[in-house]
Amino acid sequence: MPRSSISSINSSIGRPNQTGFTLIELLVAISILAIIAVLGWRGLDSIVRARIGLTTNLEQTRGMQLAFAQLQSDCDHIAAQDQMEGRPRIVVQQNKLILTRTIFVDNQPSQLQIVTYRIKDEQLLRHELGATRDFLVLEGLLRAAINDTDDDIGQSVVLQSGITSMEMRFWAGRDGWQSPREDRGTDQVRHATGLEVRLQLRDVETTLLKVFLLGAM
Repeated sequence: MPRSSISSINSSIGRPNQTGFTLIELLVAISILAIIAVLGWRGLDSIVRARIGLTTNLEQTRGMQLAFAQLQSDCDHIAAQDQMEGRPRIVVQQNKLILTRTIFVDNQPSQLQIVTYRIKDEQLLRHELGATRDFLVLEGLLRAAINDTDDDIGQSVVLQSGITSMEMRFWAGRDGWQSPREDRGTDQVRHATGLEVRLQLRDVETTLLKVFLLGAM
């Protein structure tokens, strides 16, 4: 056998072909993949959290829009002061607003109805009592609403959750915006033409404010 062939064989035996990865290369590759997986999971988690927060905010905004729309309807149909024969059409307590509104039924005389908005267990509730044309009955319903003994009368609807407080002011013409008197638990408002409602949401620094006209234009 020629010497060149023998040297070629010896050379191939002494230096085997290396076609795989070394242990260090595998460890580096696994580490890179682990880092990419962690970064990807964090990004996905942030997207999911942002989506949940956005959905919650949208639902809360939609709920407040419906609540304000209902209150606007009640304010539009609030009883005229001359209908009340000297009685208040609005009564204000802490976290509570009581309105007397006029309702109309086909082919029947108009009637008066007590509607209460109150904060209870961080929920904004609307409580609607029965309609009547009898002022004695109306006064009894009003006392029940003021004294919180109207749970068994009428029906309550949850308008929005996560509401911690409700503050109100009234437009008194030349005297401008007036707050309910703090030296008594109940304030009766007779001649206001505008209502400002400020709602405080849980875990939110800013408040939601809405102004309503009292009586349809």
